Amino acid sequence: MHFLLSLIDQDDAAAVRRRLGVGEPEELAVEHAALSLDRLPRPRSVLLWMLQEDDPATNRVLFNHSGTPGTIKRDILRGVPFGGTGGRLHVLVHGQAPEIPVGPHGVVGDLREARTMETARIAARTVGADDWAEVAAADRAEPLPGYARWALTERVDCPPAVRAQFGSHAKFTHRMRLAGIVEPAEYVELTRPPHEVLEVLRLGEVLFPRRAREAAAVLAPLVHAEVGVNPDAWAVLARLLPTFAGTVPELVRTSGAIAHV
Repeated sequence: MHFLLSLIDQDDAAAVRRRLGVGEPEELAVEHAALSLDRLPRPRSVLLWMLQEDDPATNRVLFNHSGTPGTIKRDILRGVPFGGTGGRLHVLVHGQAPEIPVGPHGVVGDLREARTMETARIAARTVGADDWAEVAAADRAEPLPGYARWALTERVDCPPAVRAQFGSHAKFTHRMRLAGIVEPAEYVELTRPPHEVLEVLRLGEVLFPRRAREAAAVLAPLVHAEVGVNPDAWAVLARLLPTFAGTVPELVRTSGAIAHV
């Protein structure tokens, strides 16, 4: 509810909260928001959205998280910017760079030697931010094996241009979604149930505010059109939200329709 209410005028949102008997959203520090996010199902792209903030506090959390790939931890220590900014970041993370052993054929050579999905994923784990240009050039010169291409594509930090080089047809895009590689607009439009999506986005206002605003831009016109400042529509939405099985846009449209009957 809090994420959707943030999309309307805040005086109107306060009136809706009073009507529903809910308080203001709790202000969360990055560390607490990250702990709450860990308890929720979310797409793998959330890791990238957090990295793209290039925020020292967020990077510290990610560096210390067991689920962050070793190559990304190494790139954080190297000050690699994920948000498109120029130059290296001022690093405020302290720790030991993980061991990332490269096979006997080197980064590109190991990818070319991959004959199974397992060996391809092992080879893909060695690719860091500074290696993507070389990998892309090698693939253009002679296409990498299919397993290697897919393993690289599954990396959340695979640059969009490199991923497009590996595939762009509808089946490929569908497999990307199944692998949890999505954009915020896709996430908010296609993922269910809505109570989990909206909670991820609420935490995203702390952990990945730039990408959360992209999701907000998708939902805001719909929220204004369907529920607006109608307290009855918000009351319906609050009742439906915990068990609604559709998507967030479907929830908003259904709430508006019921309130106007």
